[in-house]
Amino acid sequence: MSTTYAVRDIFVEANGLRHHLIARGNPGSPVVMMIHGLAGQAHVFDAVANHLAAKYHVYCLDVRGRGETAWGPPGEYGVDTYVADLEAVRDALGLQRMALVGTSMGGLISMQYAPKHPERVDRVVLNDVGPEIDPEGLKRILAYVGGAPEMFADMKAVIRYYKEHYAPMVEHLPDDQIADFARYNVRKSDSGVYVWKMDPTVRTAAAPPAGTDPWDALKGMKCPVLLLRGANSDVLSADIARRMVEALPGTKLVEVPGVGHAPILVEPEAVKALDAFLAG
Repeated sequence: MSTTYAVRDIFVEANGLRHHLIARGNPGSPVVMMIHGLAGQAHVFDAVANHLAAKYHVYCLDVRGRGETAWGPPGEYGVDTYVADLEAVRDALGLQRMALVGTSMGGLISMQYAPKHPERVDRVVLNDVGPEIDPEGLKRILAYVGGAPEMFADMKAVIRYYKEHYAPMVEHLPDDQIADFARYNVRKSDSGVYVWKMDPTVRTAAAPPAGTDPWDALKGMKCPVLLLRGANSDVLSADIARRMVEALPGTKLVEVPGVGHAPILVEPEAVKALDAFLAG
């Protein structure tokens, strides 16, 4: 039976906002910082973070406007702001160096952060994302993010929503695991219905583009990079993944079979790749 590691909720003031992180593992161990996707939050990494906590000091960050991190000004939900947040959070925690594991949007943040702060980054895992997004996947994500209902009558309705709209990520999971995946994204309102924790602005406002071209950011990364791709992904195409490896020689590409966007990092192939890569 696997060990369950203690969870520590940490709050820090960084870049003008109160940020929340979930920490596991020995504070003396090498640091792994995990960053979720557009409509996610820190608990999406619970299972893999517990696994990694055996060897690493693992932090899972709630990006501004999500989870238990404060909401920011409406015009400041863009990658450059998230990168500044990450650096401020790192400084507030007193971390010298860290490995970054970023899923989807979290990968875009990692891709922009690493070349700006090379002295702080040991290695980067990009989980099913690249400098270009497949148009079909982008269309699907914008539709379910922008068209999400404002409230749900009960948790069963929340689970149904996730089974329908996050099928590429959760369709291979039992209902209890889907419930664990979904429940941290909502809260019970005073009227008894479930509403999103995420700032509605994230769903409705167009994100400002990054100041650095994504391909230039990728090519500027000086640390080892692991690129994970869901074999059925409609976000990171096989062609874009191939071009990424060509653009950044030495990048390790691993496909996770039977999974779309994005692997949740507990798939056997993903775990094996993560363990080998993080161990160096």
